[in-house]
Amino acid sequence: MSSANIDETDEKILHIMQADSRKAFVEIANEIGLSESAVRRRVKNLVDSGVIKRFTIELGASDKTSAITLISVASTADTSAVSNRLMKLGGVEVVYEITGQYDIAAIIAAPSIAEINKCIDDIRKIEGVSDTNTVIILKTMR
Repeated sequence: MSSANIDETDEKILHIMQADSRKAFVEIANEIGLSESAVRRRVKNLVDSGVIKRFTIELGASDKTSAITLISVASTADTSAVSNRLMKLGGVEVVYEITGQYDIAAIIAAPSIAEINKCIDDIRKIEGVSDTNTVIILKTMR
């Protein structure tokens, strides 16, 4: 099953699980009108095909400080290599290669602004990083 083979029912399951990945299969089944075993099988297929890469938790805003760091990569550097090095840094949660003035956007999370600052210092030390611009996230709405 590739992502091109996801049907409307799979989309509904994914939507429900994105909102609450701990929701029981039986609850999902009741919500969309399938049996619990059908939901379980579909989720297994989504995992096996790589559509669902992992199940994770997201800490509440009171437990961490988050920032978005925009990163320029030197024209002589390999953007993918810089992205791979970023993912190895503590505090870096997600790395996006983007278009526009900057080449990469990294989402950073840490218990304090001081630790965010240390992570930014580590980012600036990566070979190929030519400039950064960081904003602290004040509020997240979903």
